[in-house]
Amino acid sequence: MMGRPGLLARLLGLLRGGATSWLRAREESNPRAVYENAIAERVTQYRELKEAVAGILYMRNKLEAEIEDTRAEIARANDDVRRALARADEELALGIVARRQALAEDLAHAERELAGLRGEAEEAKSNLVRFRDEIHALEREKGRALASLANARARRRIQETLSGLSVDADMRALEAVRSHVARLQTEGTLDRELGTEGLSGRLRSIREESRREAARHELAELKREIANRQLETGVGGRTDLRRESVFASVG
Repeated sequence: MMGRPGLLARLLGLLRGGATSWLRAREESNPRAVYENAIAERVTQYRELKEAVAGILYMRNKLEAEIEDTRAEIARANDDVRRALARADEELALGIVARRQALAEDLAHAERELAGLRGEAEEAKSNLVRFRDEIHALEREKGRALASLANARARRRIQETLSGLSVDADMRALEAVRSHVARLQTEGTLDRELGTEGLSGRLRSIREESRREAARHELAELKREIANRQLETGVGGRTDLRRESVFASVG
């Protein structure tokens, strides 16, 4: 019978721990929401405190007005006492004095209460200013923290990319294209090594043979031209020699 409460408490503790861990993970993944919730809570507290301060200030102002009225009433009572004594109406004067004493007691009590209200009002206003400054500070901290977080995440992405931990789809596609080009180049080298260049190689061979035949034909033509020039030169030389012999005999 004693084991069940202990087991239930452990189970509840485990559930609370799991919920706390889950909540902490969610908060770390969404810091903006955490800041906004904290700011919203401070704003709610600020509004409640502002209403309370407004109530204290209202009571202070009301009490100050009552004190002024009481003082004015005491001053009038003093004048009334003199008038009553001037008329020799001691009974009326006695009543006025008694009322004046009661007013003086009320005044003293009201002044003590007013002093307390003024202290509370000043403290409440200080708390109100502190809450307002805290809200502004949280808003500024939120902006700085989110900017720092964005920069940190950007630096981490850059570092992961540079270290090869993060490869985007376009980089993988580029690597695939490079591999494909390298394989094609290897296949071309293999064809040359095996001597099977295919249709393009046979076509180049035919064209090279045609160029060699054209060169041989051009060379043969040049040889014939040179031979004809030499033959013509030889015939012209023998004719000139015969002409010189005839002139020599005539002379």
